[in-house]
Amino acid sequence: MKTITKDPLVIGGHTFSSRFILGSGKFNMDLIEAAIEHAKAEIITLALRRANTEKNDNILNHIPKGVTLLPNTSGARNAEEAVRIARLAREIGCGNFIKIEVIRDSKYLLPDNYETIKATEILAKEGFVVMPYMYPDLNVARDLWNAGAACVMPLGAPIGSNKGLCTKEFIQILIDEIELPIIVDAGIGKPSEACAAMEMGAAAIMANTAIATAGNIIEMAHAFRLSVEAGRAAYLAGPGRVLNMQGEASSPLTGFLEEAK
Repeated sequence: MKTITKDPLVIGGHTFSSRFILGSGKFNMDLIEAAIEHAKAEIITLALRRANTEKNDNILNHIPKGVTLLPNTSGARNAEEAVRIARLAREIGCGNFIKIEVIRDSKYLLPDNYETIKATEILAKEGFVVMPYMYPDLNVARDLWNAGAACVMPLGAPIGSNKGLCTKEFIQILIDEIELPIIVDAGIGKPSEACAAMEMGAAAIMANTAIATAGNIIEMAHAFRLSVEAGRAAYLAGPGRVLNMQGEASSPLTGFLEEAK
């Protein structure tokens, strides 16, 4: 039986002990390293524009050694642009991991699932470990799987909204039907929501805004780490049964009362 101490996350053949992925998009540079440490994150996302090697505020200078870089294709409006950004990220030394984000919708910032499938297929053939961000749809998830995705990253709610698991039932379908790690990305606003997603069977959680906009960023990063670990432990343990509108005593209510008479 698996335990929380022997339960690695495997993405594209790479093994991680942490199931919490930290987004860096809204972070002050001075806080990134401390947030990574308290979150115990082993993967951190970054936008290519923050990895400008000619600037002193290059985000790469603030990420500890041993942490896997996950560049995203933020700003891409179609598959062609996403592929170009991914290749540039690898060229400047960010590695083979890539998070595909293709967003044409400027109001709700919902991902374009079909352009995401196209980009995934191209980049997977080029040896990238492709982690596509998508609106939770079973048929799209299957197509991403067939296209070579290393995982599937459905949104819980619109990106940056902190609204939580608005798409909970659809994410559960992906967990039940897709034999890839399902990593809940976008919209998770509180540690309790991260825990709930992990209890459902999600493989990992990615969060950015919830931590970057918290009153105490370091403490919130720590809280998210604990919630992800607790949710995974509960999933592995197997939640207890749920009764239908009735109670059941946790201790016997017979025997001792009769003896008292």
